[in-house]
Amino acid sequence: MSAVDQLRVLFHHFASLLVWPVLLGLLGLVGAMLVALGSFLREFWDRRRGRRLSFESAQRELDRIAAAEEAGPLELRLEEELQRREREQWRSLGRLRLAVRVGPSLGLMGTLIPMADALQGLAEGNLPALASNMVTAFAATVIGLSISVTAYLIAAAREGWVRADTQALAFHAERLLLQAVRKE
Repeated sequence: MSAVDQLRVLFHHFASLLVWPVLLGLLGLVGAMLVALGSFLREFWDRRRGRRLSFESAQRELDRIAAAEEAGPLELRLEEELQRREREQWRSLGRLRLAVRVGPSLGLMGTLIPMADALQGLAEGNLPALASNMVTAFAATVIGLSISVTAYLIAAAREGWVRADTQALAFHAERLLLQAVRKE
C-alpha cells in the first residue's frame, strides 16, 4: 500500500471517528432550538398581550437607581445599568447567531461523513449499507438547515425587540434624569 493510500485510510478513519460527535452535536442543537423556540413563543405571546417582562424589570431597576441616594452622578449610574442590560440581551442573541452558523456546518459534516461509507458500500455492492448511510446523510442536512433557519428567524425577531426595548429604556432614563434635575 502506497503512502497516499495509507493517508487516505487514515483520513477515512479520522472522519469516521467524528460521525458520533457531529450527530450528537446536531441533536444537542435541536434540543437548544426547541428551548429557544418555546422561549420565543412565550415572549411573543406576552408581548402581544402588552407585557414585556424583561423591559418592565429593567424599568423598575432604573427607577430604583434614580430613587437611591448612592454616591456618584445619577447619569453615570443609569448609563451603566442601561449598558449592562443591553450587553445581556445582545449576548443571548449571540448564541442564536452561533446556531445559525454551526447548524449548517454540522449538517454538512453529518452529510459528508456517512456519504463516504455509503460510497464504500456501493463499491462493495452492499446496498443496505448504501441506503442506511444516505438516509443519515440527508437527515443531517435537513436538520442542520432547520436549526439554522429557526435560529435566524428567532434572532431577527428578537433583534427588533432588543432595539425597541433599548430605545424605550434610554427614553425612560432621560425622563428620570429630567425629574432629578427638576427636584434640585
